[in-house]
Amino acid sequence: MQRLTPSTSTGSKSGSGRTAGPGKSGNPAKRNAPRRPGLVSGRPATAADWVSGARLRTLPLAIAPVALGTGAAIVATEPGSYHWVRALLALMVALCLQIGVNYANDYSDGIRGTDANRIGPARLTGGGAARPKAVLSVALAFFALAALAGLTLVVLTGQWWLLLVGAAAIVAAWFYTGGRRPYGYFGLGEVFVFVFFGLVATGGTTYVQVGTVNTESWLSGIGIGLIACAVLMVNNLRDIEPDRASGKRTLAVLIGGTASRVVFCVFLLAPFLIAGFFGLFYPLAWLTFFVLFLAAPAALITVTAKTSKELVLALKLTSLAALAYGVLLALAFAL
Repeated sequence: MQRLTPSTSTGSKSGSGRTAGPGKSGNPAKRNAPRRPGLVSGRPATAADWVSGARLRTLPLAIAPVALGTGAAIVATEPGSYHWVRALLALMVALCLQIGVNYANDYSDGIRGTDANRIGPARLTGGGAARPKAVLSVALAFFALAALAGLTLVVLTGQWWLLLVGAAAIVAAWFYTGGRRPYGYFGLGEVFVFVFFGLVATGGTTYVQVGTVNTESWLSGIGIGLIACAVLMVNNLRDIEPDRASGKRTLAVLIGGTASRVVFCVFLLAPFLIAGFFGLFYPLAWLTFFVLFLAAPAALITVTAKTSKELVLALKLTSLAALAYGVLLALAFAL
């Protein structure tokens, strides 16, 4: 994808005889999009831009399920005999996949023109700060690191069938917005987020440590998977109009703003029913309800939000709620 530059001529003639300005794209979303300063000036991406491209506020969604899976593993084995090295490797897999998918989304949405009208911070590709191939290379590098950590886990556990799970996770990460028919453009993003950032990440962490997946792991995986869906929902709620204009049919676009706000609240608050159930067996699980000091304001802001800035705040609170939920419930299991 070429960077846009200021017009210095009257344009070049196409085969049809029509005049087209320089840098114009065949993608209507790109062609009609307002130009950004970064696109015109060609400002190279700084280190801060690359860090921003990693979308650090989404990393709690990688940390929380690993914490929960490790807590569930401690319950399932003798005290002090769980495999902390395997837990760290599982954390590396989760973090690298999360960062990799963030850069992959930046690349795929950018070359499609989906980010041309985005409301939030400019992306590396869509904002013209970095070459698409560079963003793609970084995404693939993080996928490779996740695969390497996953392969190490497979060797340590001797469970070679886990290679299929790892491959499925990487494929799901890429095709969220990549490929010709990305499932994130057809309202299926929440389904895959729930499966991979909830059930697979939590259950997989437990399994590689103790060779089984117990009830604690399955139920807590459901809880954190729902909160991960809430993060995606509030993010897509902010971008309903630009996504609709770009042909990106997220669940928020399909069901509309009002229903999206209701679904967000269900996603975010339902996990506390699971925490309450665990409180019957693990008294410290009741401490998880302190997370409502983050979740309740996030729900209230989302329901009443009038601006994208408010929804960004709700997204940040929801991400922090995911981390707090995962850590506190994991401690309830471990202690």
